[in-house]
Amino acid sequence: MARHELTDAQFALIEPLLPDGPRRGRPWKDHRVVLNGLFWKLNTGVPWRDIPERYGSWKTIYDRYVFWRRNGTWERIMAALQGQLDAEGHLDWQQWNIDGTSIRASRAAAGARKKRALMTTNPPTMRLADRAEDLAPNSTSSLMGVASRLPPRSRPGRPTKARRSKP
Repeated sequence: MARHELTDAQFALIEPLLPDGPRRGRPWKDHRVVLNGLFWKLNTGVPWRDIPERYGSWKTIYDRYVFWRRNGTWERIMAALQGQLDAEGHLDWQQWNIDGTSIRASRAAAGARKKRALMTTNPPTMRLADRAEDLAPNSTSSLMGVASRLPPRSRPGRPTKARRSKP
């Protein structure tokens, strides 16, 4: 048995809560195999398509997960397991968390300076033409000399093509 798979005792707890397969069409793949694939995916955090073939098709596991989410199967399983743990005295209600949502805080919440403060500390960006006006006398010939020394414009990361004339 792999690390993320259900034991016989664990599966026996939730098996009665799982819905029967469809009445028409193709019968469902074994619930235990699908659950093991789902738990493997959730524990490893890989994309759906990277679930190993030993658990069946990733699409089958995904579809069953979504179907059970929509029809309330997950809520029934959680309520049954929660009730059993509470009856046995294993549940500390002050520590019980069901939501594992992670929300990224903004930069300001982490203590970063606001954008306005950053903009006042950075020197202003000058255009080449503005810089050339400050460095050279005010004439068009001096600006043309600066522009002629610039590299030709092309797409970033791609060399400039030399074009041949047709004979």
